[in-house]
Amino acid sequence: MTLDELKAIRLHRQHLTDRTDKLTVVRDLCGLQAQFMVNARRALEIRCAEPITDENFGTDLVKNWSIRGTVHIFAESDLPLFKHDGAHYRSNDWSDHYRYSSSEPILTYDQYRRWGEFIVEQVAAGIGEREALKAVCTAHGMTQDQLDCFFDPWGGGMRALCERGFLNYAVQEKKAFVLCPPYTPMNTPDAEREMVRRYFAHYAPATLRDAAYYFGWPQSKIKAILRDLPVVCVTVDSCDCFYLNALPANCADIPRCLLLAGFDPLMLGYRKEDSIFLPLEHLRGIFNLAGIVMPPILLDGRVVGRWRHKGSRMTLEPFEPLDSAAKRTITDTVEAQFPGLRRIDWGD
Repeated sequence: MTLDELKAIRLHRQHLTDRTDKLTVVRDLCGLQAQFMVNARRALEIRCAEPITDENFGTDLVKNWSIRGTVHIFAESDLPLFKHDGAHYRSNDWSDHYRYSSSEPILTYDQYRRWGEFIVEQVAAGIGEREALKAVCTAHGMTQDQLDCFFDPWGGGMRALCERGFLNYAVQEKKAFVLCPPYTPMNTPDAEREMVRRYFAHYAPATLRDAAYYFGWPQSKIKAILRDLPVVCVTVDSCDCFYLNALPANCADIPRCLLLAGFDPLMLGYRKEDSIFLPLEHLRGIFNLAGIVMPPILLDGRVVGRWRHKGSRMTLEPFEPLDSAAKRTITDTVEAQFPGLRRIDWGD
């Protein structure tokens, strides 16, 4: 298999050249990373056959902590899969509260429990926005130090309530919370096996190192799970790549231009230093040192720059010299996908 064939297969399996419905996308790709909701929405828009609108974007989706300990949107029906920690489901045991704080917690176990119950009651009553919850907690006696602890930037008590199946984040940019519907968590080995199955069915062919990078697990763990799955091995550029299910017989050609999302699965799904789409010399232009994954411009299956959209303005930042034909192709793509633009700037 050649690198170009591998690129075409990955683009197809990630629904970039084989568009489908919203729930199929989020299920196949194990959710979409969603620290910034605009990125998750963009990742859907470029993969869905259906238009993604303000009205249908969040339907049947939830937002919660998931793969790699980061916030994702995923299908509500997948709560048992991604929130599979049955030992902590709806638990009021706060003995592990240290996991979600950036500093030494100052609340006792009992205070965590009581404030957690109070916050769930407030969300049930319709007070879901983060700042509104902080205000009502303050009004009921929570000190500033306790507030900073429970609403810690690393998650704090609010993350614990989400991890335990009490709350989800609202599927929106502004931080707010909603009640989590009841579910029965999968057992952890079955859940991990299913996530790995989805990865090797929809991100792959991929290496063990790619999968370990994606999940944040040791390669030995991936290898052990693969022993129970009927994977096929194919050699690509002297590397062993594994996949599940028959490969598509007739993939679409690699698109001339794609405007990927920030934190796009095509970037996050593989070890970044080994990416077949992102040249190593452009790595820091996409994966910056602050942990942000910028939106790439993909030209003929190769990252050549990044883009930034704000209001009616689009800024294009190439990482290398582009001829006039390449620039015209990128500009045409921008104009087709963002019809309300008043200004397109090249940052070179």
